[in-house]
Amino acid sequence: MLLEHHPVITLGRSAVDEHVLVAAGELERRGVALHHASRGGDVTYHGPGQLVGYPVVRLDRGVVGHLRAMADGLCEVLAALGITAFWRREAPGLWTKSQHGGTEALSKICSFGVNVHHRVAIHGFALNVAVDLDAFRLIVPCGLDGVQMTSVERQLGQSDGVRQLGQTDGARQLGQSDGARVIDRSRAAIPSLEGLANEVASAFCHSFGRAFVRASAAEVRA
Repeated sequence: MLLEHHPVITLGRSAVDEHVLVAAGELERRGVALHHASRGGDVTYHGPGQLVGYPVVRLDRGVVGHLRAMADGLCEVLAALGITAFWRREAPGLWTKSQHGGTEALSKICSFGVNVHHRVAIHGFALNVAVDLDAFRLIVPCGLDGVQMTSVERQLGQSDGVRQLGQTDGARQLGQSDGARVIDRSRAAIPSLEGLANEVASAFCHSFGRAFVRASAAEVRA
């Protein structure tokens, strides 16, 4: 499944409650839900403008191999946009490099978290496309103190109006239409989430070495 969530903070199995930096009442005031999840890892944020993927895969290469297959596919999609990202096993996720005052800095553009039951992996990744990065100030992302989050939007140096890519009326499934739509800006064209969902599905077929089929929300619930 490839979709977009309404604003929500999720805590994985190893999450530390103190990594949510604001009280429940303040989250409610901001319209941000709080949920515990069965995935591994610490705390993260999901919201409009973020592509979230839940590939349901029977493992044939172990958990690390599964994570790397997702990472390789997403790196391919980002490279097509002109963004160089790389996997860090010691801090699972996709990271980018940038220069700030002559100092090289790392920023995280995609987070990962999975749950494995009877050798079937669920959950997956969260790719920041045009998400509101200020929302990550509500938490210690992935339990990493001082981590800098980034997005496709930021890496391409664009911000004006790109958040119209996000829907705010709840989670919605992506990749079923409108794959060709792009929003043109002065420096590049950022694909819609639907377009990126199509690209990710195609890249995963290559990186996983298997075919993925789409399922509607109704089919998943059934």
